[in-house]
Amino acid sequence: MTLAKLSNNWFPSAPSIFDRFFDGELMDWNRTNYSSTDTTLPAVNVKENDNEFLIDVAAPGLTKEDFKVNYDNGRLTISSEKKSEVEEKDGEKVTRREFSYQSFQRSFTVSENVVDAEKIGANYENGILHISLPKREEVKPKPAKQIEIM
Repeated sequence: MTLAKLSNNWFPSAPSIFDRFFDGELMDWNRTNYSSTDTTLPAVNVKENDNEFLIDVAAPGLTKEDFKVNYDNGRLTISSEKKSEVEEKDGEKVTRREFSYQSFQRSFTVSENVVDAEKIGANYENGILHISLPKREEVKPKPAKQIEIM
């Protein structure tokens, strides 16, 4: 007989207090997008081509001013902090407010020998933060050299 874990979780992407208590790890990163502090982490795509590494961070609703991107000692850190400040107008009464403070921080280790730190760039467009980490010339793949047979 095999025991199977039954899950009646109505919100499969939200972490459960019981999962944390009974599981060895606080989070199963393969099925959730939450940090251990219950803050939402934006989805990230990391790509590589011959000339650069590209990191795309899905963060709709933010502005480019909400982000901080730092590169120090081989570590790229992306962070954001946003407070929702809604002012009430005369005659209005807020009966429910779900807009709130949100923040996140993601870090990536990138070898200083591979990336040209002076040329790292970023732009924010249509809810996605695009970060380009150009490779140093020394590490870019070189075309194969054709050797003439004499």
